[in-house]
Amino acid sequence: MGFSANGAADKPLKFLIYGRTGWIGGLLGELCKAKSIDFVYGSGRLENRSSLEADITAVAPTHVFNAAGVTGRPNVDWCESHKVETIRTNVVGTLTLADVCRERGLILINYATGCIFEYDVAHPLGSGVGFKEEDSPNFIGSFYSKTKAMVEELLKNYENVCTLRVRMPISSDLSNPRNFITKISRYEKVVNIPNSMTILDELLPISIEMARRNLTGIWNFTNPEVVSHNEILQMYKEYIDPSFSWKNFTLEEQAKVIVAPRSNNELDASKLKKEFPELMSIKESLIKYVFEPNKKTAST
Repeated sequence: MGFSANGAADKPLKFLIYGRTGWIGGLLGELCKAKSIDFVYGSGRLENRSSLEADITAVAPTHVFNAAGVTGRPNVDWCESHKVETIRTNVVGTLTLADVCRERGLILINYATGCIFEYDVAHPLGSGVGFKEEDSPNFIGSFYSKTKAMVEELLKNYENVCTLRVRMPISSDLSNPRNFITKISRYEKVVNIPNSMTILDELLPISIEMARRNLTGIWNFTNPEVVSHNEILQMYKEYIDPSFSWKNFTLEEQAKVIVAPRSNNELDASKLKKEFPELMSIKESLIKYVFEPNKKTAST
């Protein structure tokens, strides 16, 4: 760990957040308001060092959060044809922010991705053996994942960075097009593979607490255990729309309609669970935070 943050324990928290127009960045601001935590959205461009230094000087934060980044619209296939733009934000920008924060003695909480792994011989599908924090990325099927894996590798050298590996994020807002449940409920066909996923309603407040505790290093930022596409859509049918139906297709069939392959994996969340014992398993969290609050069907 070895990084002593400037933010003294008794000093009130003040967050500088990048990614105001993004999904996670927006939710983070709402959470800070709800928790009465002072925060400001950064106005600087991540790849412009002097603009970041100006932000930090003006805001004097205790912690910096990076929820900015290019994921592509409507999906990561965009990154395949916009490689320089992807590098500029995801690589140059993130590293510049980490470097400026280190120079100023600040911890950077960086929302990264767990989509840098795929099931392999040592971590077979359905085995319950997940990738750990210290494992090296083995999935570079998409340019997006490739840039994210590079950055994670480089950020390991920054003792002031807390890297949170988010996967297939889900929130209780089922109208949000970025929500994994919203996405798959609108697809014509879905693959059916168990995956680690992140319930933002439960995990974003934990990331704020991680800042409070000045935690650094890499963290698998997913709920424990895995859930498959079909299991989620079955819950959707039970809780939201009894008339809902869906079709599956194979990875081979999926490959014909996407530009870049997608990552499927299980991350081992035991490090996070040890730090936050209240952390719920993915299926429990889905029911508590997403499906129960949105329940439309009559109780049976």
